[in-house]
Amino acid sequence: MSDAQPQFDVFLCHNSEDKEAVIKIAEQLKDEHNIEPWLDDWELRPGFPWQPELERQIAHIKSAAVFVGKSGIGPWQSQEIYSFLSEFHRRQCPVIPVLLSDAPQQPQLPIFLKGMTWVDFREQTRVYTPAMDKLIWGITGIKPKTRVKVIPQNQTQNTGQNKTDDSGDDLKSEKGLNYTKLRDLLAAGKWKEADYKTYLVVLQAVGRKENDWIKDKELLNFPCTDLRTIDQLWVKYSNGRFGFSIQKKIYLSVGGKPDDKYDQEAWKKLGDRVGWRVKENWISYEMITFNITAPKGHLPSLGFGYGYECFFSRIGWSLLSHRDL
Repeated sequence: MSDAQPQFDVFLCHNSEDKEAVIKIAEQLKDEHNIEPWLDDWELRPGFPWQPELERQIAHIKSAAVFVGKSGIGPWQSQEIYSFLSEFHRRQCPVIPVLLSDAPQQPQLPIFLKGMTWVDFREQTRVYTPAMDKLIWGITGIKPKTRVKVIPQNQTQNTGQNKTDDSGDDLKSEKGLNYTKLRDLLAAGKWKEADYKTYLVVLQAVGRKENDWIKDKELLNFPCTDLRTIDQLWVKYSNGRFGFSIQKKIYLSVGGKPDDKYDQEAWKKLGDRVGWRVKENWISYEMITFNITAPKGHLPSLGFGYGYECFFSRIGWSLLSHRDL
């Protein structure tokens, strides 16, 4: 009989909390792509110590994928990562950080992994390389072809009907605006870019250009469909932290009224709650926190070209007083 040990292509390093998601990826690698993954549930024989087997794989396996989900990096996982990085640096093998679909927008990765190119199963962009293809590229070194999502023409016309793409997002617009770019920025956690894009689509929805001065009446008549689309995208991709509707709930909770009457005191209290006012002073745009850890309701800010108190009394109040939010 031959004593030859099976050869594996990639070690799947993961937190036990993410095991179900990692098993699905392992099955896909093995069954659909002929890649042999090493997974503890499949390879560690009960009744025997596991450390020698891990040490053997670290010394011989060709690559490692480090999975990060909503629970972050596990304690045993951290030790495995250190061991792999030390050995793989010597053997010139890849250690691939992989963000699972439920990973937070700003995942906490160990410093020594932050310099590695990620594979992101959260990504949803129009021109893209699917996450599975990128993972296989990292394991095998064979570069995949970039794919293009085709958006049907009837989804870009001003029909006023529901427009959804393969992400499942409703991108409906009364004004024929395309919200794909805004969705992609939010999905990628690019909060500052998404804030600026929101400012641009607000201008477009009322027929204005960048740096134009918007009239109160234009904002009070802002198209309901577009307002809901923008808000729902912010709420979804921030996990309920950001969005006009989140800001409105806070505004109402501090005494604001759901009508067209501007309440300066309520707006000050809103500013205090969401971090737009510090020590009774409105902050500048440069002080906005473009991070998922910002106070609830902190974004979108839409502070371009306005002093903040002026912004609240015009754009913010006009949008949040909208009854359809």
